[in-house]
Amino acid sequence: MQSHFLLLAASLLVTLTIYHLIKAARWFFLGSGTPIKLRGPPNPSFLFGNLKETWFSASLLHCRVVVYTATDRIVTMDAKAIQHIMRNEHIYGKPQGDLRILKLILGEGNNEIVSRNHATYRERINPAFAANRIRELTGTFFEKSFELRDIWAAKITAASGVGRIDSVDWLSKTTLDVIGLTGFNYHFNALNDTGKVNELNKAFSAISGSSDMTSVWIPLQAQLPKAIIPLLMAVSSMKSSAEIMQRTGKELLVESKAYLAGTGEKNDNWGARDLLSLLLKSNMSTDIPEDERMSDADVIAQVPTFLIAGHETTSVSTTWALFSLSRHQEIQTKLREELLSVPTEKPSMDVLNELFYLDAFVRETLRLYTPLTNIARTALQDDILPLAHPIIDSDGVIHDSLPVRKGQPLIIAVLGVNTDRLLWGSDAYEFKPDRWLKVPDNVDTIPGVWSNLMTFWGGSRACIGWRFSIIEMKALLFTLVRNFEFELAVPVEEIILHRVASMQRPSLSSDYSRAKLPLLIKPLKT
Repeated sequence: MQSHFLLLAASLLVTLTIYHLIKAARWFFLGSGTPIKLRGPPNPSFLFGNLKETWFSASLLHCRVVVYTATDRIVTMDAKAIQHIMRNEHIYGKPQGDLRILKLILGEGNNEIVSRNHATYRERINPAFAANRIRELTGTFFEKSFELRDIWAAKITAASGVGRIDSVDWLSKTTLDVIGLTGFNYHFNALNDTGKVNELNKAFSAISGSSDMTSVWIPLQAQLPKAIIPLLMAVSSMKSSAEIMQRTGKELLVESKAYLAGTGEKNDNWGARDLLSLLLKSNMSTDIPEDERMSDADVIAQVPTFLIAGHETTSVSTTWALFSLSRHQEIQTKLREELLSVPTEKPSMDVLNELFYLDAFVRETLRLYTPLTNIARTALQDDILPLAHPIIDSDGVIHDSLPVRKGQPLIIAVLGVNTDRLLWGSDAYEFKPDRWLKVPDNVDTIPGVWSNLMTFWGGSRACIGWRFSIIEMKALLFTLVRNFEFELAVPVEEIILHRVASMQRPSLSSDYSRAKLPLLIKPLKT
């Protein structure tokens, strides 16, 4: 048995070595994906390239970054170039590695959605995320916020006045419960810690928490030969979890169809207000030709899609919001004063949006601490990127456009755009909600779907749930800041970034094994 394992490992190693030597040779003789010699940091590692180097600055709007055995990637935060990429999705598609992972998690439905007209798919799903639908879900956001509030209050009482909590863990549980209920009327019961973990909860946790798949290994696996991917242990584990999610998705689909057909009942008098039911209702409209309807596989793919997109970004963003409040006590006090001026603990979506300082605070959090730091694309044909700012190559030649070749990988630096000093001013790296009193004119060029930010991307593939995420975040902050005072439980110097793939979370230098942010919470003094 052991000799068989060693033989397999040796064979894989030889195969990988030959494969990447061929790739390296091709890169050496044929050159990179652009004829322009872009500047970039030194390359200290054959395997990891300069991916881990601190290389990006506001003065470098484009550069060449070498990752994974001599693969060149063009990194840009030029607004005009990004807008061109957004408008030409038929030229700039998702990298093959990302599509492999999406197929693994979402099943065959994802392939159908990607290969078909994406606009048709968005037309079916858009009604579920319209403002009037999010308005109806706001009450659920608050109900789960109250549940979290009560749990934290109990911890304070047990600790004799000052509680210590890991905000990453608790906010993740809260937003998971929220998306379960509002997404497809499913009870994760993550906040109700009874020791029992349901099957879907366990499967989702396995996928979202797999460090092998969600860290530096995702782009590395994208470079591996296709035949080797299934042999990886992490892929096998993820596939098993994805099968559970897809099986549960089929059950939820049958239940929702039965309810809409008048032959079934939704649990807890929820009715057909969850996003999955609304999607089905839109898809079943008699106005839609049969050949334009989403298949069952398409709809089932939305279960893990809603889970991943609707859970992680909001919990991470709210965690960074509490971090910022704990660091800047004067901002915490100012925000609390505004929130306490509201005469109800459960305001409507419209009232939440009228709270100016809460809105400015959320915008500043999502600007400086965008959950997704970059977005990857691949050129599907030769093209020329227009530039808002000319670039100087490594030979000193000035260029006002950037030619790219078919197959060229690109990285859009979301965080880079959100913190570009040329756009936001010299204080771009500082946390200042008051900057939203008068936003610099330059930021109007940023092609984001919301608030001149790249946080939710833009164009036809912008995050469809951006309104859902913002209102959920506001509801959480409204409840928590009105009831507690927050302080960091560790010195700020100990808090570092924990990057998993393109997601940035807080962690501790003393324990980098997972994301965490310990906070001290006290009941609000009345």
